Amino acid sequence: MFNRKEFKYIILNKPYGVLCQFTDRAGRRTLSDLGNFPKDVYPAGRLDYDSEGLVLLTNDKRLINFLLHPKHKHPRTYLVQVERIPDPVTLDKLRAGVIIEGKRTLPAEVRLLKTPPEIWEREIPIRYRKNVPTSWLELTIYEGRNRQVRKMTAAVGHPTLRLVRIKIGNVKLGNLKPGEHRELNDHEIEKLRSHIL
Repeated sequence: MFNRKEFKYIILNKPYGVLCQFTDRAGRRTLSDLGNFPKDVYPAGRLDYDSEGLVLLTNDKRLINFLLHPKHKHPRTYLVQVERIPDPVTLDKLRAGVIIEGKRTLPAEVRLLKTPPEIWEREIPIRYRKNVPTSWLELTIYEGRNRQVRKMTAAVGHPTLRLVRIKIGNVKLGNLKPGEHRELNDHEIEKLRSHIL
């Protein structure tokens, strides 16, 4: 059983244009601008400055190490807005794994959404091109290489325009609005930690 007093587990909806860290010498927005978080929590995996969605903050070092180590292959799920509409052959390429930086990605789960997801409007809208349609994918990957989803969609000819993480393992973003955060409940924590015990 985890110690509720010792360990903290917080999920946050990171907005676009916020660094996934607590300080920045260049004065850009950071996680510190989103709330008064405990001093000993850190992100268990990062989201890029221009990506949005679920970030898990914790001081549970075993869990952080588990989530960051590539051998554990835990799932991360994203909503991905891309240029144009991928055909079935392209979707199968993403599922099988694509070559980025000389190495094939692990197989992924990919679904083309029939309608755009019901999510918040971004503060700074994506670039709009009148003659280039866009579409949304739900994409689950099992590794966390640098800017992996963006590189994967670019490799198959569909650059990512917007990227929102909605799930890490069994933890879901739910209805948190950009900038909002909450502590995980006991059931969520036990389920999350069950993978490392």
